[in-house]
Amino acid sequence: MKKFFLAALAAGLLCGASACSNTDNKADAAKADAPAAPAAKADAESFAPTTNIRYYNMDSVMANYDMVKTFNEANLRAMTELQNAQRSRESELNRLASSIQQKVQSNGYLSEASYNADMQDLNKKQQAAQNYLGSLQQKAEMEAMRQQQQFLDSLNNFLNDYNKTRHYDAILICAPGEIFNPALDITADVISGLNSRYTAAAPAKK
Repeated sequence: MKKFFLAALAAGLLCGASACSNTDNKADAAKADAPAAPAAKADAESFAPTTNIRYYNMDSVMANYDMVKTFNEANLRAMTELQNAQRSRESELNRLASSIQQKVQSNGYLSEASYNADMQDLNKKQQAAQNYLGSLQQKAEMEAMRQQQQFLDSLNNFLNDYNKTRHYDAILICAPGEIFNPALDITADVISGLNSRYTAAAPAKK
């Protein structure tokens, strides 16, 4: 329909030009005697846009990048350590609290001072447990932030080097719900390149 519309419009313009050619002869002759208008200045910023872009899938990169796998394993160990420490401290505190409760019920305390001493010991151990678990949690969070930054630095450095020879206008992340031409997908290249660099750097780290 659009092509038909354009064709009809062009035909109409041609017919109109033909019909008006006789009446415009004199005007054209007058214009021919007039000095020519200066040529329009070329717009330096006017250029044809390009679509030389590529994209990669971040979920696939994170699922297959060996660095991320190593980080996940380390985080799993840290989480297990935290959970074991939490269970151990809770068990110890529960035993101590139960012992105090039993002594209270069986009139095992000969003085209020003895009871207060046990309660003070329980409170100290509770505070020590909270501090220890809090330090483990903070350590895990800081390590996760460090890992995230290391991953992003690694990814950005690779993409910068990767694009030095390809000269793409943009390398985008394909987010859920976005649709790209599969021919523009460089996810496999990104994963392969990242793993090659990570494997090459591993001996030096060891």
